Amino acid sequence: PAVTGFLHLGGLRTALYNYLFAKSHQGTFVLRVEDTDQNRVVPGAAEGIEDMLDWAGIPPDESPRRGGSFGPYQQSRRLGLYRSASDALLESGAAYRCFCAPQRLELLKKEALRSQQTPRYDNRCRHLTPTEVSEKLAQGLDWVVRFRLEKGVEPFRDLVYGWNKHEVADVEGDPVILKGDGFPTYHLANVVDDHYMGISHVLRGAEWLTSTSKHLLLYKAFGWDPPQFGHLPLLLNKDGGKLSKRQGDIFLERFAQDGYLPEALLDIITSCGSGFAEKQMGRTLEELISQFEIGRITTHSALLDLEKLPEFNRIHLTRRIENEGLRQKLIRELQLLVEHVYGDQQVDQEVLEKEYVERVLLLRKGHISLLKSLVSCDYSYLWVRPSVSREQLQTISAEVDEIGKLVLGLMTRQAAVLTVEELNKDLRSLQEQTKATKYSSVMKLLRLALSGQQHGPSVAEMMVTLGPKEVCGRILKALSG
Repeated sequence: PAVTGFLHLGGLRTALYNYLFAKSHQGTFVLRVEDTDQNRVVPGAAEGIEDMLDWAGIPPDESPRRGGSFGPYQQSRRLGLYRSASDALLESGAAYRCFCAPQRLELLKKEALRSQQTPRYDNRCRHLTPTEVSEKLAQGLDWVVRFRLEKGVEPFRDLVYGWNKHEVADVEGDPVILKGDGFPTYHLANVVDDHYMGISHVLRGAEWLTSTSKHLLLYKAFGWDPPQFGHLPLLLNKDGGKLSKRQGDIFLERFAQDGYLPEALLDIITSCGSGFAEKQMGRTLEELISQFEIGRITTHSALLDLEKLPEFNRIHLTRRIENEGLRQKLIRELQLLVEHVYGDQQVDQEVLEKEYVERVLLLRKGHISLLKSLVSCDYSYLWVRPSVSREQLQTISAEVDEIGKLVLGLMTRQAAVLTVEELNKDLRSLQEQTKATKYSSVMKLLRLALSGQQHGPSVAEMMVTLGPKEVCGRILKALSG
């Protein structure tokens, strides 16, 4: 990737498909940072990309941070290699020095646009004689190196798009491969690096498909064997528009901050695309690796419906809660969230005890999409005792005291083991002991006394979560309030 900003969903998808391909063939996944356009480099972006790949669970085997046998893995630290490669092309006549001033190139561009043509370099310096080149060098003129595009390109077989070829010489001028500041362009740097790093396969965005013939001409000029290329169709919004970077809502940092799980993101960006025998929700990374087949990637754009992300996250959060080891991490995360949101309101530190927090997680499993939902207003009763007056309860039923006594008696008897199923039965029989209060009113009254709310989980689940001691305390407090 270029280090011009944060890693977004499109970049994650490209990285993921490279990772899946490498791992399904027992290969090596390489992260090489493209930072040759120094004007566009964002400080910290390279580290941020690697942080996010680590967070997503698809860390590179070789990278700027991890190193490897073919480093450095930042192109700005490989300038000598590109200069040598450029010199070799100049020597063979496959490239030439161009002395055209920026002003002349700008005029060419304006003229083309005025004529409603695609701007292209007119290859003027291609025809300079060795003597003319020497004279211009002696004058101290600035120069860049351009690669001679030849006609008659050979077709290549793309891993996704099949047989392809683009007569680049017919539609564009000779491209700059080494700039005046000594930095290479993408075209030269990637060809040289892929060769010297022993890269066998390159999966990249479909926007590079038309440039591949140009890159293959470079390989041919060097006398090198190219890697195999696969171009991935675009990742678009569900309406077919480009993913918007404006609000920052497609950057991985945003999803991480909002509490989405990396496995949910990997799942949604693969399920909306192709590369698998069937569409399926809830795939783990191991399943993605084992089921991935590059031959199944279609050329259709992948339409991403982010409104479905909460559902994907619910599936993967449920899986984490069910896993003993991962559940312990979630307990700690939830404890920290509770402290952060309710720290100054907490009446009792018991709500932070591991057993209590674990009970909350297990009972709400499958009902929540995000862990942070458990510290929303709807669930405040779990962490802070509600203030409910006796008058409020009497508006629901005049039998407040009788219902209260029955529940207190039930809690005393049930103290050993509370389950939602058993408690539901007991609450039914408890209502039958009242004189005139309907079951729905009993539930409404208990819900209000226990949570201060009119909606939420079942009353039985609330009671199991809070535990006998807390239920009794809240009932007594409401009756005396």
